[in-house]
Amino acid sequence: MALAIALVVIVVASVLFHFLSPWWATPLASNWKQMDDTLTITLVITGFFFVVINLFVGYIIWRYRHNAPHPNGGTGHRAAYQPENRKLEWWLIGGTTIGVVALLAPGLFVYADYVRPPREAMVLEVVGQQWSWAFRFPGKSGELGASDPRFITGSNPLGLDPDDPRGQDNIVIVGPEVHLPLNKPVKVLLRSKDVLHDFYVPQFRARMNMVPGMVTSFWFTPTQTGRFEILCAQLCGVGHYNMRGIVVVDEPAAYEAWLAKQQTFAMALAKAAAPPAAMAAAAPAAAGDAGMVEKGRALAQSKGCTACHSIDGNPSVGPTWKGLYGKTETFADGSSAAVDDAFLHKEIMDPHARLVKGFGPVMPRLPMSEDEVAALIAYIKSAGTGAAAPEAVAPGAPAAATSAATTAAAGTAAPAPAPGAASGTYSTSTAVAVPPDAAPAPPRK
Repeated sequence: MALAIALVVIVVASVLFHFLSPWWATPLASNWKQMDDTLTITLVITGFFFVVINLFVGYIIWRYRHNAPHPNGGTGHRAAYQPENRKLEWWLIGGTTIGVVALLAPGLFVYADYVRPPREAMVLEVVGQQWSWAFRFPGKSGELGASDPRFITGSNPLGLDPDDPRGQDNIVIVGPEVHLPLNKPVKVLLRSKDVLHDFYVPQFRARMNMVPGMVTSFWFTPTQTGRFEILCAQLCGVGHYNMRGIVVVDEPAAYEAWLAKQQTFAMALAKAAAPPAAMAAAAPAAAGDAGMVEKGRALAQSKGCTACHSIDGNPSVGPTWKGLYGKTETFADGSSAAVDDAFLHKEIMDPHARLVKGFGPVMPRLPMSEDEVAALIAYIKSAGTGAAAPEAVAPGAPAAATSAATTAAAGTAAPAPAPGAASGTYSTSTAVAVPPDAAPAPPRK
């Protein structure tokens, strides 16, 4: 009897919670009202069966309780064993079939439209990596150039083929924010540089897995201006929660103005090579420093460091680079060391050799040259120094005492802790993500 009452209470409470709960879907900001309709159909069908089945079970428990009145008089009787009932089985098969078809059919029709963009749709490529987003638009030619992982460098983070003329005018945006025009269909091409990700904007009702080694796609039309958060909807590593970005939907004129300020692939390649040489004649030392910082900034973006390390003091997955250089870090064994060039070099090249309290061992071992490590150090230094900045190691010093960034080049799957690591202690090679509202890298001109 108590169990029957409990089932009725659960049903009533569930229905009331559904209608009175504040946890409804975000406001719709795209053309995909069909997604909401499909979800409503699913909720109605599953909710109907939830209510009916639980109330039926509650009734059976009450009607056929042990001390219930017996049809022949008295109380209490044993259940009759009935091994087969063809009529009931056919009813169950038919009802279940109808319910499953009603659940799946609308979704199949919607999905067919979801992956079939209109011909006039503009193209946006989204590239995911632990734990950051990058974007690419076709240029005036209207085509995206070919890409391949073997072309990925600090100045070419998306791996565009430098010899493909179609890619030279492609607009490359390495940063958490991208803009789209209002009421313009957008075909989204998705690829991943490392693990499984999922591009998801709740207000657009639009999401799709990003699978390494293949290109997936869907389309949508933004119908509301505003700023909408991008989420990764697949668990992609310890920094998954911080893999966020922003889609800004603008009026067409504002979008075109924003797009005109962005750099093309050709401009990125030219800037990567030209500035140091252009500045060298007037100020060779300054030119070299500026070139190293710029190279380090590009590397930090292409290697995924900016997804886990901020340069404005905001903490996250790993330590911020602001004021890192010159600080003193304490290790798990109680020893400490100043963050100098040698310290950073060791952390980049062998991030799990020693453990520092306070951060998880998420930074992988990334293949990097000495020049790349030196560039990352220069970029980290440009973010400011701590209280007692150490002296820089002279040029030409041994590799172990030169260059290198911090827990920086983070960006891929979290490797296992070093053998013998103490419980509750962590590697310095962790990461700090750029906040979703952080501005992307300054446009290159």
